[in-house]
Amino acid sequence: MTEDHTTKALELEEIERTAVELATLAGAEIQAALGSIIAVRYKGESPEKSLWRDPVSEIDQRVEALIRARVAERFPEHDVIGEEMVERLSRPHDCVWTVDPIDGTTNFVNGFPMFAASIGVVQRGRPVVGAVWCSTGHALRPGVYHASAGGKFRFENSDVTPKLNPAVRRRLAGVPTVAVHDKNWETRKTGSAAIECAFVAAGMLRVARFESPNIWDVAGGIALVEAAGGAVRQWRGGKWESMSLFTPEQPSLGGKADLRYWRHPIVVGAPEAVDYMCAE
Repeated sequence: MTEDHTTKALELEEIERTAVELATLAGAEIQAALGSIIAVRYKGESPEKSLWRDPVSEIDQRVEALIRARVAERFPEHDVIGEEMVERLSRPHDCVWTVDPIDGTTNFVNGFPMFAASIGVVQRGRPVVGAVWCSTGHALRPGVYHASAGGKFRFENSDVTPKLNPAVRRRLAGVPTVAVHDKNWETRKTGSAAIECAFVAAGMLRVARFESPNIWDVAGGIALVEAAGGAVRQWRGGKWESMSLFTPEQPSLGGKADLRYWRHPIVVGAPEAVDYMCAE
């Protein structure tokens, strides 16, 4: 291995360690808030209850602020794209941290225990590090799933090797809208793209599809899926194509293209399951 490659590998290890630390911190904040009365507002708040969507809790904002502060301290030259704050630490830069402080906020504010804190690091558009704290997982306890490019998929620093039971004929698929009868899989909807990506990587879901995720919803999860040997495709130009990079997009009202505005349908999962879902 050349010195340059060794340096890059060591940098990725440091970034992964930091991402795990921050995801763990986020998880601790979320758990500490459970059961308490927290302030909640709604994006684009309207007096019409039918439009009360996309809740934001005070915990979302507190967690993102903590993560941003730590990234600025450890990697002051890196950029950050977060769900709740539009401020950017440094722009542009090859390394961009994507932060979803609570993915599944609707679940969280209702006390439904399926939510995550997702941190992804994108290098020149490629997801290279993911750390996703999940409220539960394959070990039936909260913890952080994590990985970096070229490394192993892990849960709380232990390798995860999914064991598929050959007696199970119908596996699970995460989908945007649950189908009552589906000939191919039993379908599930958790309300958290980050959890579904982590569950795909851990083998609990065979495949998952997302209609129009934001980069902070899936960047960390895609890094996990790829480390676990899974495939990723996005819908672009009227067809499903293999996805290796996030590409900057222009905002709807015009302006400079930015990774913040990337939004495309994607499918993640075991390669043969991704092929099958994309062919439907």
